[in-house]
Amino acid sequence: MGWLGRRIDSTAKWLLKFRIIRGPARFLANSRFAWSFVSRTDRVRANRLRDRIIGGPIPQHVSIIMDGNRRFAENEGLESSIGHRYGKQKLEEVMDWVLELEIPYLTVYALSTENVINRTEDELEVLFNLYVEGLEDLLKNERIFSNEVKVQIAGHKELLPKNVIDAIENAEKATIGHSGCVFTICLAYGSREEILAAVRSIAADHASGNVSIDEIDEIMISKRLYTGGLPDPDLIIRTSGEERISNFLLWQAAYSELYFTDVFWPSFSKSDFLSAIESYQNRKRRFGE
Repeated sequence: MGWLGRRIDSTAKWLLKFRIIRGPARFLANSRFAWSFVSRTDRVRANRLRDRIIGGPIPQHVSIIMDGNRRFAENEGLESSIGHRYGKQKLEEVMDWVLELEIPYLTVYALSTENVINRTEDELEVLFNLYVEGLEDLLKNERIFSNEVKVQIAGHKELLPKNVIDAIENAEKATIGHSGCVFTICLAYGSREEILAAVRSIAADHASGNVSIDEIDEIMISKRLYTGGLPDPDLIIRTSGEERISNFLLWQAAYSELYFTDVFWPSFSKSDFLSAIESYQNRKRRFGE
């Protein structure tokens, strides 16, 4: 049936070139009926996918590059700030799916060091306010406490404004004793900077005589990364159609399975998430062998 789906898709794209088709199609696509139909269809498909994967190996650590908020907003004719808000709401949904599958580690890429440098002040202010709001919402979320989710932040925190740092500290303190899913949010994060910081730390200890050359190994470097104490990710998902990992978990992703989807982050559905898990289950992990 794959060829039939592709044929239908290509025919639909061809028809949408014509204005007489494009106008009614846009109206229907944005109608309540269409959204209701898509939502119901996705729930049915998600249930079937869940039944298929529930007996297979579930990745213990899932990491997500949440990409596509701005392009989603642009496609919908919305301000980029609205796209980021939809992205925040999507992350709350994904946490539910992770808890449902009892995945013990979730790590998400929220803001890179490059973003901090290159985004406009207005956009960064929107993002920082959303991070504060999101972290405060976590402390009001009954699921976080009933499931004992532990919240932690990884990244170059010194690049963040005080209100974000305060919100981080409050969330980490409130959940520090939790023993459930470890939810790591990478903020002002860059993997090259992370590795460099670990190497500098080890070099300083070597110079002071606390670490010998023979003691330096992969385990020591891993422990000194921002993500020290976490297992390496089994599965890394990236949304929006880009097929690269963009300075995210470069050391940790050495043997991770990668999954790319064309869907923008705010449109990422439960079926999309479960499809990534199913793809992971259908692969044979070799760990460099």
